[in-house]
Amino acid sequence: MAPIGIAIIGGGIFIKDHHLPAVFKCDTLSLKAIYSRSLKTAQETSKLVTGDAPDLYAGDAGSGRTYHDLLLREDVQAVIIALPIPSQPEYVEAALAAGKHVLAEKPIAGDVAAARKLLGYYRSVSSKNKATLAIAENHRFFPSFVYAAEQAASLGKLQHFSVKCFSLMAQDNKYFNTPWRTKPQYQGGFLLDGGVHHAAATRLFLHGDANGAHTVQAFTQQAQAHLPPIDTVSAIIKTRSGATGTYQHSAGSNVRAFEWDLGYEKGSVNVNGETVTVTPAGGEKTVKHFERTSGVEEEVAAWAQSLADGKPNPRQSPEEALADLEFLEKMFKSGDEKGSGQTYELQL
Repeated sequence: MAPIGIAIIGGGIFIKDHHLPAVFKCDTLSLKAIYSRSLKTAQETSKLVTGDAPDLYAGDAGSGRTYHDLLLREDVQAVIIALPIPSQPEYVEAALAAGKHVLAEKPIAGDVAAARKLLGYYRSVSSKNKATLAIAENHRFFPSFVYAAEQAASLGKLQHFSVKCFSLMAQDNKYFNTPWRTKPQYQGGFLLDGGVHHAAATRLFLHGDANGAHTVQAFTQQAQAHLPPIDTVSAIIKTRSGATGTYQHSAGSNVRAFEWDLGYEKGSVNVNGETVTVTPAGGEKTVKHFERTSGVEEEVAAWAQSLADGKPNPRQSPEEALADLEFLEKMFKSGDEKGSGQTYELQL
């Protein structure tokens, strides 16, 4: 089978650091073109390409080199899109309308309303041209979380849980110093942009008829002046079966933590960084250490395999991404309303 021709849409940090290397390592993908809103950025990104140079397109590149022109190419069957949160959905829609398969960076949209609109459009278009939409949530491909979720599935009903993710998004961080992140035009700031990863990881465990999240109450704050509109959330969640737990995330804290604790009927699971500890009730614990990975190489390979097989990967489904977004949006709304109770409607 010939490699699948793809284009990369965007020339930001994550594209350069992670998506390009992941594409290069995937034998079933062939990079044909790069698009960015500026030709300068597209050129900078293309300098990182080894082998045949891709064709460049940009918002300011002139006639014949627009995004629309790229989408007309028959040798481009699919695109990877990584653009600022507010503008990404329109690029996704255009690609789907052109019959291109899409792998779009998280979150699926800036809010649930926009995400539902995008999903409705996708379902309408794909029923005619068979284009597929996948969301690039790399935390679902972390070996540590994959293993932890597999082990948890054998321990029965979830009884209680604690999620703690604390860090400081400093002003000299390269991800902070992009205009659309410095002055976010979307809810939650880094609690959405980065926090959607933590939401996805948490939902690997808060999943299904019994363990799925049902209600939430939360408080939010802005601890750091440079991280509007909020940088910290503390939430209490109740599952459909009645189990309760906490979800705490701060991008504005001098505390450092990246830990999931989950108690089940038949034991417990702890994820602390790249170390997973599984302790069966009455049994000996098993500790496994995993190599640190971004998960992007794994998710791009999984997407490529899904295109080759004609079977979308469930870990990349837009419905899961919508549930990730709702998981956070209900917390933000509760925080806006001084801890009001919110009921989840879209959890899977």
